[in-house]
Amino acid sequence: MPVTLTRRRLLRALSAGGAVGIVGAPQILTAAEPLETTRVRLRNDRSICIAPMLVVEELLRAEGFTDVRFVEIPATLSPALANAGVDFSPVTPWWLATRIDSGDPALRVTTLAGMHIGCFELFAREGIRSAADLKGKSVGLKSAAPLLLSLLAAHVGLDPKADLRWVTDPAVKPMELFGEGKIDAFFGFPAEPQELRARNVGHVILNTTLDRPWSQYFCCMLAGNSEFVRKYPVATKRALRAILKAADFCANDPARAAQQLVDGGFTPRYDYAFETLSDIPFAKWRDYDAEDSIRFYALRMRDAGLIKVSPQKIIAEGADWRFFNELRRELKA
Repeated sequence: MPVTLTRRRLLRALSAGGAVGIVGAPQILTAAEPLETTRVRLRNDRSICIAPMLVVEELLRAEGFTDVRFVEIPATLSPALANAGVDFSPVTPWWLATRIDSGDPALRVTTLAGMHIGCFELFAREGIRSAADLKGKSVGLKSAAPLLLSLLAAHVGLDPKADLRWVTDPAVKPMELFGEGKIDAFFGFPAEPQELRARNVGHVILNTTLDRPWSQYFCCMLAGNSEFVRKYPVATKRALRAILKAADFCANDPARAAQQLVDGGFTPRYDYAFETLSDIPFAKWRDYDAEDSIRFYALRMRDAGLIKVSPQKIIAEGADWRFFNELRRELKA
């Protein structure tokens, strides 16, 4: 059946074609290593920061995948809920740690590589200069991770439960309350920080992309459906290669990548997308240690009494670095 070349499809193809040119065309399949499946399903939670997973379509097709699908699942839903219908999904180290600690039988993901650092920002009203100043204050969040905010608070000596007044009910619109000066701080996740800056609301007292120790570790990682990884190792490696090349595209040409996000219908605002992609150092997948990132968050979660499981157990049960290690050598990372 012929494919209709719509304007959106044409724009997407042109943008992705540019991506291949920037990051280097993938090797076409060889007879010695055929794909076990030509279908791949990627989670789309409409988060700008997972851009490499959303601008990767033509790179995947160049790897031999002919059926590329984006499954829309909100960021607020656990990745474990999506595994029956998704082959690759972004995950965070703290999510992985809590699921293995709980022995969650629904956990069927294998972490394959780090994707990027940062992207969370803590905004506050005037008079609040640091996270430590939030003791006794009200803090809102909508899309950002409550567990990460707890770790940030514990890091500066606060008791997240006793010292913070949490405002998380979406019905009361926490970001709007912050904009109206009715709460003291807001913990944001793209595109919320971009919107607050555009509205000139508050000031940033903590940025996990820039501030240590958080800026030294991956906050977003790529995981595969464990069954897919086990059954289709060639497809897993090729999909991971395409996504890493897409990360390079986002790092090298954030303007074009942002436009592709808009043209693909993944986000409505080019300016917010461009700002996000310009700020996040996507090329750091070469420099940072994914295993060390899991260990970093797991140790802090244990210190805070949030989990009991050891970092070694989390890594052993929830990660497989073989594909990434091979690609590091192949891509001369």
